[in-house]
Amino acid sequence: MLDIIRVESEEQLKRCFDIRMQVFVEEQKVPEHLEMDEKDQSPESCHHFLIVHEGQAVGTARWYKYQPDTAKLQRIAVLKSSRGLGLGKKLVLAMEEQAKELGCSYSMLDAQCQAEGFYRGLGYEVISEEPFYDAGILHVRMKKPL
Repeated sequence: MLDIIRVESEEQLKRCFDIRMQVFVEEQKVPEHLEMDEKDQSPESCHHFLIVHEGQAVGTARWYKYQPDTAKLQRIAVLKSSRGLGLGKKLVLAMEEQAKELGCSYSMLDAQCQAEGFYRGLGYEVISEEPFYDAGILHVRMKKPL
């Protein structure tokens, strides 16, 4: 059983934060003060998603309108124990679908360099001149038409 939830409650949002803390702060050593920002203040601050697999919250992501026609996907995280099941792809596709529904023509994200191939497989192209550091991790900016 797999549910992709468009987050609407504080409880669902807390489950998203728990996953992000495990993946980004504990596993990848991102400082906690860099992980959380103004887009995390409430379920309405941006579009948060939660994946529940067999009753367990195992993945999360969020997006917001970066420009009037461009969605920026962020904080895409799947717990280590649930990787390899295609859940990251399902999160990205769910965000792209909602972004299209809300009038976006493009989707953009800052991918960790180690995940560049994953996003390339979903149709994203690198648009940054060269890799850059975000929270101490090398990234590239990628974009695709929706």
